[in-house]
Amino acid sequence: MDAPAPAPESKITQPTLGFVGYARFFWRQLTSMRTALFLLLLLAVAAIPGSLVPQITSDPNGVIAYRANYPDTAAVLDFFQVFNTYSSVWFSSIYLLLFISLIGCVLPRTKHHFDALRARPPKTPARLSRLQGFTTRTTEADVETTIDSARGLLRSQRYRTELYGNSVSAERGYMRETGNLVFHAALVGVLVTVGLGGGFGYTGQRVVVEGYAFSNSLASYDSFNPGRFFTDDALEAYTIALDSFDAVYEQSNRDAIGQAIDYTANVTTTMRGEESQSSQVKVNEPLALGGTNVYLLGNGYAPVLTVRDADENVVWSQPTACLPFDANLGSTCIIKIPDGLDQQIGMLGFLYPTAGALSSGALASVYPDLISPVLTLEVYEGDLGLDNGLGTNAYALNTDSLQQIAGRTSDADTLELTPGDKLELPNGLGSVELTSIPRFVSFDVHHDPSQLPVLIFAILVVGGLVTSLFIPRRRMWVAAKTDASGTTTIEYAALARGDDPTLEAAVSEFAEKHSQQLRVRVDS
Repeated sequence: MDAPAPAPESKITQPTLGFVGYARFFWRQLTSMRTALFLLLLLAVAAIPGSLVPQITSDPNGVIAYRANYPDTAAVLDFFQVFNTYSSVWFSSIYLLLFISLIGCVLPRTKHHFDALRARPPKTPARLSRLQGFTTRTTEADVETTIDSARGLLRSQRYRTELYGNSVSAERGYMRETGNLVFHAALVGVLVTVGLGGGFGYTGQRVVVEGYAFSNSLASYDSFNPGRFFTDDALEAYTIALDSFDAVYEQSNRDAIGQAIDYTANVTTTMRGEESQSSQVKVNEPLALGGTNVYLLGNGYAPVLTVRDADENVVWSQPTACLPFDANLGSTCIIKIPDGLDQQIGMLGFLYPTAGALSSGALASVYPDLISPVLTLEVYEGDLGLDNGLGTNAYALNTDSLQQIAGRTSDADTLELTPGDKLELPNGLGSVELTSIPRFVSFDVHHDPSQLPVLIFAILVVGGLVTSLFIPRRRMWVAAKTDASGTTTIEYAALARGDDPTLEAAVSEFAEKHSQQLRVRVDS
């Protein structure tokens, strides 16, 4: 007899999700707790470049120096918006995805949690012996007294209870889930308030020289970065005058001589309609004024040069902030004089607060304080490029349209001045005098209306996290039955919702307390 032919293999048909199915799938993935935690970690990692690379919003001078020193690397960083890390497209994308993920995760869980709070504790299982921490006790009390006593004791331990026949069902620990929801909701609150604070806030930087002041107005800032919803009304009217700047440097430790120990900017502040007050701004100790925090961002020297024409008329006399290029505050100074002389001139200066000669004969700064200061100037004449309607960098000198008339590549030597010195400019243009060398500071003015809400939400984040970690979620059941001899057997058992290493001990402790309470009732 021939063997029967094998049945044809049936093909497994995969279900077709379609657009709605795929949308639902990706939404569930995005709003899962795992994705929210991953995005939170990714956001923390994405914030690292903002602390390693100078940012335009907080350190524009550092960005300028970085671009000048590392032009190739700066071009790559510009392409990836690293100099604007916290407002870049990629950082904002992570931020928004985390925001959506947290909301999509919190809302359904919140509804489920509220439903659970209103629900009755579950019915007592038929076989408590299968549950964790199962134990039994006996008593001479009747079933009704036993269950009533157990219910009262459970309520005293903050359990929600429900009677089911000759048993009582109890549960507690809903604060664990409440803390978890508070934690995630507070994270959403932090994201929202930080976003709104960035929209209504602003940051501005201003270089102030000793003896000078600036006012909190748009025209007074060297650079200003407003939020999306900023208006001029947000600028509180006040002025800050820099009276003096004190720098303390290490002098006793030979291995650290010249290292900065402390910086203090002594200022006089004046609010509109109020009397002037003396204050201080130190590193990591900002000045709170008019709804803003004023930070001490940097410092250096601002030599005052007085330039006169051939007839001894003063055509230029003001301080020039010089950018430090080493730890001993050796600095680069750029001076541009477009008017008053026969030719436009630009000067590239190098300031050495405490000048010392290297083995090659070149000058270098050997200590950051003013002990034996020297200012060298290379002088150029020609077109400074200030009349073409395009903005120029105040801290750079473009020599493409200039000719050096004093310096290394000209017939005249580099000009070398100490405070009080006056030297003639080449070609009979006039003279230049180093009048004084005051200090300057760079202030960063920061207005963030979200600081208090962020603090409140941060406290809620910590409180919610602690609550969700240390409050156990558990259910407990107590059942009683009487045998033919009239002895009541009590069964105790519990079930943990999550890890609860103390569950068995808690059941045993409860059983002992309950037994003692019943003995007292029987004896009385």
